[in-house]
Amino acid sequence: MKPYRPGLLGGVSAAALAFIAALAAPAAAQDQPLVIARNLEINSLDPHRAFCDTCQIYLSSTYQGLVKLGPDEKSVVPSLATEWTANDDQTQFTFTLAADAVFSDGSPVEAKDVKWTFERLKNIQGDPSFMMAGVSSIETPDEKTVVVNMENPNSEFMGILAAPYVGIINSDVATENGASAGEDAATADQAETWFLANSAGSGPYVLDTYRPDDELRFVRNENYWQDAAPIGEIVIDQVADAVSQAQMLQSGQADIAMQVDPDTASTINSPDITIETVPSYNFIYVMFSPGAEGNQVPLDLEVRQALAYAIDYQGIIDFTVGGEGEMQASPIPNGFPGTEGLPMPEENLDKARELLAAKGLDDGFAIDVTVASMNVYGVDLALLMQKIQQDFARIKVTINIQPVASAVWREQIANPGIPFSARFYAPDYYGSAQYVQFFGMIPDSWWERNASGQGKVDLVNQKEVDLLQQALASSGEDMEKAYHEIALEMINDRIIVPVVSPNLVLAYRSEIDGVRYSACCNLPLAEISRK
Repeated sequence: MKPYRPGLLGGVSAAALAFIAALAAPAAAQDQPLVIARNLEINSLDPHRAFCDTCQIYLSSTYQGLVKLGPDEKSVVPSLATEWTANDDQTQFTFTLAADAVFSDGSPVEAKDVKWTFERLKNIQGDPSFMMAGVSSIETPDEKTVVVNMENPNSEFMGILAAPYVGIINSDVATENGASAGEDAATADQAETWFLANSAGSGPYVLDTYRPDDELRFVRNENYWQDAAPIGEIVIDQVADAVSQAQMLQSGQADIAMQVDPDTASTINSPDITIETVPSYNFIYVMFSPGAEGNQVPLDLEVRQALAYAIDYQGIIDFTVGGEGEMQASPIPNGFPGTEGLPMPEENLDKARELLAAKGLDDGFAIDVTVASMNVYGVDLALLMQKIQQDFARIKVTINIQPVASAVWREQIANPGIPFSARFYAPDYYGSAQYVQFFGMIPDSWWERNASGQGKVDLVNQKEVDLLQQALASSGEDMEKAYHEIALEMINDRIIVPVVSPNLVLAYRSEIDGVRYSACCNLPLAEISRK
């Protein structure tokens, strides 16, 4: 037996052990779960039914699209597709799939999966189904080639394909578990419950567990065909309010707090925590529903204009986000095609009173308001509505505020409708068509349906229909001009009224690297590591 000597342990020196520990430390750090505090507010984990901010984070981490949004937040770069071409009039797009791309079960990503995914997205008739509107047919000449044919030109189709809701699903696995891509998928598909416990994509992570109103947990995809994600396990904890998120961050219970508002961020003073404030494309808006059953007076155009004039827009920015935000002219966010030079919203009480007097409403009236109980981008929607309650009181309009769970709000906005409320939106890709197709008064858009009371009131704006067709068939200055004119029409509709585009607060432990805001995905998890 060798004699014991100080500085040696089992024949290995203490210095050597320290060196070995130092080498192992980075790997051990990456194996430690990364904890993100945020309000989950998840409506579904089915890629074709999900539609929420957390959904974007989840789907972009567990699924991959044919392309993805580039670092400049505007261009598209390869993902599952290594190359693509489009014909001159943007009605046919051809893609070549990566030869070595595989799903999380190790099976190859093939053209049939792309075709099945796009057809299911279109036919499921979920919130993101509008992204496949206009697709007439999909051809698969071989296992690695996909040809998408459009009914009409669509210059934004490549941008749409970077959205997290267009990630490619393993069609064999999903079909075995009740999924359907047929024309009757809206009723025949039975896979939504399965998707709450399983993912079926090719992304850097796979779903581990989801407990509603508790946590969403990811683990590294061991079959990932590209560079492995640095962090082995990521947990998004349900934490509803900004103060609680900040407390978890300061105590070390969370590594990232995603919805800390500027006021709360200003109270954090620790060298262990990094606070960054960056502009965002996110925005909070209020909306009018002339077709809602609960309207006590008709919410016609002049009444909507009057109420919009009564809003103190700068006061809202100061009240909700401590001045850390911007006004936004239209439902197309600042910086997107067509938004340069738009007139910003105006507070004008004299004009508001004049419009109401012309309608015989100068003695005032009441509006019932239902709003989701949630804090988003640092804005508490119920508190926002209290500020607007004070604004409207100046023109003798009373609003009765009823906070409800977000799921209840979603049900009520469709039927019986909500006369006046507030909501939020984040981009799914860089392109203005998504806002026209969701917020515009074009036939069967999400807000045309709900604001009209499912067609009880005619709100369709034919100019927006025609201009959108022009925009999708053009590029460059012609496209910018078309979207600019659409934005002006959407402003004049006075159905959707943006009230603040909050700056985004990135709050995280200083040993965390790679935290950034993404226009498509909110937070790209695969880029995050520990220093």
